[in-house]
Amino acid sequence: MELKPSESLKIDAFSMRVSSIDDVELDRLHALSLSVNWPHRAEDWQFLRDVGEGFVVLDEIGRVLGSAMWFRHGAEFATVGMVITSPRLQALGAAQWLMKRVFDKVAGRDLRLNATRAARRLYLSLDFQSEKTVYQCQGIARMQTMAGPADIRGDVRTLDAKDIPAAIALDAAGFGVRRAALIERLFAHSAGYGLFKGDRLNAFALCRPFGRGHVVGPVVAESDADAVAIVRPHVADHSGSFLRIDTHMVNGEFAAFLSHSGMPVFDTVLTMSMGKRLSDFAVGGATTPMTFALASQTLG
Repeated sequence: MELKPSESLKIDAFSMRVSSIDDVELDRLHALSLSVNWPHRAEDWQFLRDVGEGFVVLDEIGRVLGSAMWFRHGAEFATVGMVITSPRLQALGAAQWLMKRVFDKVAGRDLRLNATRAARRLYLSLDFQSEKTVYQCQGIARMQTMAGPADIRGDVRTLDAKDIPAAIALDAAGFGVRRAALIERLFAHSAGYGLFKGDRLNAFALCRPFGRGHVVGPVVAESDADAVAIVRPHVADHSGSFLRIDTHMVNGEFAAFLSHSGMPVFDTVLTMSMGKRLSDFAVGGATTPMTFALASQTLG
């Protein structure tokens, strides 16, 4: 009697091994993000490797099936990002396994991340707490026909290296944690505009290549009007091309400006924390700088 093979074969388990994210070729990392429809280019992966740490998981023949990264800021805080598992592994507990390895690397730190809808249940199971929605605003940038506000409190001009210390201080006030090394690296890859009152930097916005075009962030300012004033030149610079901003702002002048400038809400993620809550980092006060746009969903 001749036996015919079945049309399918069920594989119950396979082994994985961990490797440093620095030891993997960029094109393989790019293929991983493409597999889950994330926009990161190879150059974006390299930037993240330059400012953070991470690891990947490989199968028996060296294919990259997952990744996770963390970004330390001082001795007590870190953000977590680029937690990716290939579709092949998403139902097998691989993401939880990855996160537990991250916890070993950042033990004792307060943590913050931005969770996709698909990942929220995972992070809740790991005791992360929900904080704020992040609105991913993107599209083909266009200049508004209406004139800018006439009551801008200061002068808008381009930023250069001498403005880095002031930008670090503003970012720390808005984000709640000092991120000196990250802001320095972002300056090296970005164009920036600042709002100055005399010689004092009151607000700033950086813009760099990312994904399908450019991303604006971080944006730190004391008011919606100030935030609009420093983002408007970036919209002008990239009018007719793809531009993205990730913001917690859903109402108000800044949110309306983004929509009118060709960047409506495309998607949302959820900021989540473990340890200190966002409110624990808030300085308070009527003139306290606020983060109007994230550096990125990965970096916060």
